[in-house]
Amino acid sequence: MKRDFKNWGLFRIFLSYFRPHMGLFALDMVCALMISLVDLAFPYASRLCLYELIPGNLYGAFFAVVSVILLAYILRALLQFVVIYQGHSFGILVEADIREDLFTHLQTLPVSFFDKTRTGHLMSQLTAELFDITELAHHGPEDLFISTVTVVGAIAILFTVQWRLALVMLILIPLFLAVATLNRKRLRDTSRAVKRVTASINADIESSLSGMRTAKAFANEQAEHDRFDAANDRFRGSKKAQYRSMGVFQSSLELFTSIMPVVVIAYGGWLIMRGLMDYRDLITFTLYTSTFINPIRKLANLSEMLVNGTAGLSRFVDLMRVEPELSDKPDAVELKDVRGRIDVNDVSFSYERDETRVLRHVSLHVKPGETVAVVGPSGGGKTTLCSLIPRFYDVDRGSIQVDGVDVRDVTQSSLRRSIGIVQQDVFLFADTIMNNIRYGRPDASDTEVAEAAKRAEIYEDIMAMPEGFDTFVGERGVLLSGGQKQRISIARIFLKDPPVLILDEATSALDSVTEAKIQHAFDELSRGRTTLIIAHRLSTVRAADRILVIRDGVITEQGTHRELLALGGDYANLYNTQNLHM
Repeated sequence: MKRDFKNWGLFRIFLSYFRPHMGLFALDMVCALMISLVDLAFPYASRLCLYELIPGNLYGAFFAVVSVILLAYILRALLQFVVIYQGHSFGILVEADIREDLFTHLQTLPVSFFDKTRTGHLMSQLTAELFDITELAHHGPEDLFISTVTVVGAIAILFTVQWRLALVMLILIPLFLAVATLNRKRLRDTSRAVKRVTASINADIESSLSGMRTAKAFANEQAEHDRFDAANDRFRGSKKAQYRSMGVFQSSLELFTSIMPVVVIAYGGWLIMRGLMDYRDLITFTLYTSTFINPIRKLANLSEMLVNGTAGLSRFVDLMRVEPELSDKPDAVELKDVRGRIDVNDVSFSYERDETRVLRHVSLHVKPGETVAVVGPSGGGKTTLCSLIPRFYDVDRGSIQVDGVDVRDVTQSSLRRSIGIVQQDVFLFADTIMNNIRYGRPDASDTEVAEAAKRAEIYEDIMAMPEGFDTFVGERGVLLSGGQKQRISIARIFLKDPPVLILDEATSALDSVTEAKIQHAFDELSRGRTTLIIAHRLSTVRAADRILVIRDGVITEQGTHRELLALGGDYANLYNTQNLHM
């Protein structure tokens, strides 16, 4: 179902998730209605027994009514099971649909969004906050329905018994609802604050756990503990504010539920003494007062649930309303049969509009199958240039073309399927080696994965491990060496088999011996592909067909290794500097 998150209100968006599961929702509501009817029937049946069956010694009728009431409560227990089981199942289905939409939407957002958003915040919204929405989806309509039917039905019945006392009870209920409404805003605000702080502490914890090795290496456990304590204090303070608001609300509820029986007994006793009411009717009122208490408590819980669920729903909708900065054009075409020609035409780019441009009027033309190295000082724009080719960001000016087609005119998925990227910071999933290599092409067979491992020269290392390809690599591949992780990433690219290859500082984190071992795999990987190599170590790019030097966002030189050395410019200075330090 297509939802218009931009123009629809929160309530309409929320209800739209009910539609695919209306069968379960209807079953839940019908069972809830029958439970309410049973609760309403018991005091009235008791009144019948007190007025007619017991005074008339009608044993058969009395025990028949008692038996019916007993069967009704057995049925009520079965209905309660359906409400709890199927109602929660309905809530889980709604939660799963919301989580799927949220995750799908996150996948449409550009790299720049994740550059600026902490993972812990997103994790909080994908997990804890969706639980509050689930509780609202299940218990919200159900509790509101049961409470409304019970309270309205009880008041209607009581008016037929003694309208004066029923009128007093009818006045008390709006007073309670007015108090609940006054407290709702404060409770909602504190709940939203708690969710913001919870997301923040989740982000801090995620960061601290991910960086535990670094913290230990610098003996900074105390600094991390202090940072955690500060976040925990913020959480504690926001929670206390929430519970303070909750305490005011709950205490006002307890006051109301305690006063109601007292008012019924006091005013009912006065009516009995005036001869306007029978004591049996007072017993009936007292039973209905007890029946009132549970729905009133449900309404109180509903108010808290509504506050928490609405706060979570609001943050969910806010995230869904984040527009992707990069999106496929309506008429975007699939990029097929790529030969590998790349044209960068007068490109300028900055990460933020008000920032200094990272690239300025850059033009580059790469022939199919050509290997081009991009070198230069840090911050010069090398990685930025190569990030624009797979369209992780859009250019501010100019254009980038693959095989003569502007990358903005093709689908992002087809563009990125045609490009293989090996980075310095290799990301491996907490999974087996087999599944990490297969990530390059999820439908690849075990034989194809093994062949890719051989071509990446990691096969023998894998087979030497106790579990072979089923070896678990640990979080981010921590159980493997840097060289092994790098070769697994190369195996992924062999499996993907793209026509365009980008090597972004792929060996800069490795020692010289390991780099030499991997270089052969890179040479094999580059054969027959258009290859862009970003490198600090100039010794790794000497054999490139062409070398570009980028400084301050501008291509200052280009040519072969020999040509640039003879030129005696930026490249020669970089090369000589590195050789002096070897």
